[in-house]
Amino acid sequence: MSNPSVKQIFDRIAPVYDQFNDWLSWGQHRIWKQMTVQWSYAKPGAVAIDLCCGSGDLTRTLARQVGKTGTVYGVDFCPNLLAIAKTYYSWTPIHWIEADVLQLPFGDRTFDAATMGYGLRNVRDIPQCLQEIHRILKPGATIAILDFHHPTNPLIQQFQQWYLDGIVVPYAQHQGLTEEYAYIMPSLARFPAGPEQVSLATKAGFDCAVHYPIVGGMMGVLVATKSVNS
Repeated sequence: MSNPSVKQIFDRIAPVYDQFNDWLSWGQHRIWKQMTVQWSYAKPGAVAIDLCCGSGDLTRTLARQVGKTGTVYGVDFCPNLLAIAKTYYSWTPIHWIEADVLQLPFGDRTFDAATMGYGLRNVRDIPQCLQEIHRILKPGATIAILDFHHPTNPLIQQFQQWYLDGIVVPYAQHQGLTEEYAYIMPSLARFPAGPEQVSLATKAGFDCAVHYPIVGGMMGVLVATKSVNS
């Protein structure tokens, strides 16, 4: 099971989650999510899944990609965020499922494509999570995983530290959510770097894995494809 403290954090921030994402990224998170969907190679008519879907922003982008002939599932372990996700309209019907990414309630080889935004960093067991994703994907299917990263460039590291300490946490404090957003930096310190993520994906069974740094390395997208022979 995933870390319960993380679940409690996201339950508490659910009412302001979308507002925070827009404000703290100057709306750029929508561009990054569109890139993630493109890297998932989801096609019109596909059966696709968005893991750790939160309030469903990335899920709805994925739904637009597969179109009305496709099927999309949005999965999260936070009921408060899922309740918000269900209030938004989508041209493509979305099935919202409350579940843990370490024990997904789907059969083997179910999905043509998958996405995950800002979720892998928060799971308790990353290798198990990647193995579970590998299990539910069809042969030849791809998962694209967007998340924060700790950049290698010292100047960008300084900027990231200043931004989190000087803007994100004070803004969260103003909203009464200091503890909920103060966890970001420690979670970044623990999160595997891009090359290590590629290694973990390969060990989980993925045939091909590539990590793409974006925003100066402060963000990144892991793209992993299951072998057609799996």
